[in-house]
Amino acid sequence: MISAQNLEMSFGARTLFAPVSFTVSKGQRVGLVGPNGAGKSTMLRIIAGLMTPTSGKAKVTGGEMAYLKQESDIALDVTLREEMWTAMPEANEARLRIAEVESLMVERPEDAADLATELDRLHDRFRMLGGNAVEPDIRRITSGLGFSEQDMDKACGDFSGGWRMRISLAKILVRQPEHLLLDEPTNHLDRSARDWLRTELSEYPGTILIVTHDGEFLDHVANRVLSIEHGKVVAYAGNYTQFLEQRVERDELQTIAADRQQRQLAHQERFIERFRSKATKARQVQGRIKMLEKIERIERPEETSATKFRIHSSGRVERVVLQVDGLGHEWEGAPVLLDVALEVERGQKVALVGPNGGGKSTLLRILAGVVEPTEGKLTWSERARVGYYAQHQDESLDRRETVLGEVRKAAGDQPDGTLRGVLGRFLFSNDDVFKSVSMLSGGEKSRLALAKFLIEPNSVLLLDEPTNHLDAVTRDELLGALDEYDGTIICASHDPAIVEEIATHVYSVEGGEVTLSEVRV
Repeated sequence: MISAQNLEMSFGARTLFAPVSFTVSKGQRVGLVGPNGAGKSTMLRIIAGLMTPTSGKAKVTGGEMAYLKQESDIALDVTLREEMWTAMPEANEARLRIAEVESLMVERPEDAADLATELDRLHDRFRMLGGNAVEPDIRRITSGLGFSEQDMDKACGDFSGGWRMRISLAKILVRQPEHLLLDEPTNHLDRSARDWLRTELSEYPGTILIVTHDGEFLDHVANRVLSIEHGKVVAYAGNYTQFLEQRVERDELQTIAADRQQRQLAHQERFIERFRSKATKARQVQGRIKMLEKIERIERPEETSATKFRIHSSGRVERVVLQVDGLGHEWEGAPVLLDVALEVERGQKVALVGPNGGGKSTLLRILAGVVEPTEGKLTWSERARVGYYAQHQDESLDRRETVLGEVRKAAGDQPDGTLRGVLGRFLFSNDDVFKSVSMLSGGEKSRLALAKFLIEPNSVLLLDEPTNHLDAVTRDELLGALDEYDGTIICASHDPAIVEEIATHVYSVEGGEVTLSEVRV
């Protein structure tokens, strides 16, 4: 069971949440939702024991707990298989000692009898610890998350950041603790891996508390929702869609109740004002004043702030914006892209789809000039002004800088008033612009990185998973802005809204090959 009692968390004058209490019972699969910056990741860190709350306490009882952070925490100099085995340390210790003793039996035949006795004990312990099931579990879970058999012998350091996050997730699932705390587990997953994880978690025998902005994913996994709303935690039964329906209904009822109470209060206040000076009504007036003082006011539901912004292009460009011919690239001798031919015209919105590792991010990095291709050539039109938003753009932020100072670096000579207006549209208002980047949540850093990227007009946007880490409101606003953008877009994304609603051309990138799969007029 996971429980929180009178939790409060403040950073200076800013309070993330006021005293809140809740319980996640055994076997529940709970989605923890709320806008970026509401305190979801902070809540998980407190429950995991990695952060001390301002007041109150949280605890996990009745079994082991595992916590998936938004950053991977794996050894980079060991193979994927060896790293997976570390999820089961006791069984792994027995496994390694078995291999060592078997080698010793060959090297020291004179000790064969004693070594054979130890080997029998080790095999018994290995079986008792469930060691025989570990390798099949490792293969099933890594395969489900998209790793190939060849990947098992690769060093973890050879994988990209997104794949390292999958390794961290796989280790937790191999361990299968009684309690899972998962912070944005779907961010770096393609649809195949996300669908597999959805099924895996919906059948998980333990307790799950999961933070994700993927409502469709929560619909299949969660049977309860905890929503952080304006510093409070409100519980809802059912999945994400049911939560949205219940919240609308609750807000409507709360508005009706607040209006009714306001009318009643106004009636009492009119009575008090009318008869305040009449001695014959003094007792009644005082009684009603005391009654009003004791009444707990019903507040109207607060509206969630929305990000409102437009993306401005830098002017008209030539008809053919980009021409790619015979482009190929290798990484440590292995082909990543093969003979890519691509022509992108002005105003097209291109979506690059396909499994992780297929070459989408590499292609974008080559188009952005970050990576020099092994062969072939690409030509941008003369007036094209290209902006590149990387998948881990927030990692390039200066943690020592303020929010305003970080955006100022990309703003040229634009005045601070203009910058603060832009930041306000990304939900950084008033004194928020003076906060240190180091104090921001993962979602807030993503919003800041987007604001910094979009502050300067470009005629071409190269985007690598731009909706990762964004809450539902900010994501919807970004999608709307991309839809209205009158420049050219080339975007790698697993977000179905970008692929199905915004893209005019969809290219499949798989096995290094880029093929046009759909054109929408």
